[in-house]
Amino acid sequence: MAIQACPRCGTKNRVDETSATVNQAVCGKCGAKLPLVDAASNGKPQVVTDSTFATEVVNASASLPVLVDCWAEWCGPCRMIAPVLDQLAAESGGQYKIAKLNVDENPQTSAQFQIRSIPTMLIFKNGKMVDQIVGAVPKQAIASRLAAQL
Repeated sequence: MAIQACPRCGTKNRVDETSATVNQAVCGKCGAKLPLVDAASNGKPQVVTDSTFATEVVNASASLPVLVDCWAEWCGPCRMIAPVLDQLAAESGGQYKIAKLNVDENPQTSAQFQIRSIPTMLIFKNGKMVDQIVGAVPKQAIASRLAAQL
């Protein structure tokens, strides 16, 4: 069972991840639809590729904000910020989604969003990029930028 906060009223709801993949969960207090639960993520950032980016990021951002970490294996600052993004993913409570895009393996998406420096974090909401964070910044800075999109 996962605990999800309702995006409308803030009530915390227990959601069975298995049944939530088949039926849309709703808030027990106000009846609003809760964000879809991704049982496969287990509180970890989701890996996205050129082929899955539209579905997993752009379309998913219609229901909740999505932060995409653009990184590379050889990048030291990217490795420094990875544990912070793991923590944010674990703490999300279904309010937002964290995804990771390896820029070396996915040049099409990297070029589309003009990723010139890494780490770069892109925040999507309602199908559009609404914010960009460049460089290794503290957890609080990332969290506040995400919170501004809730």
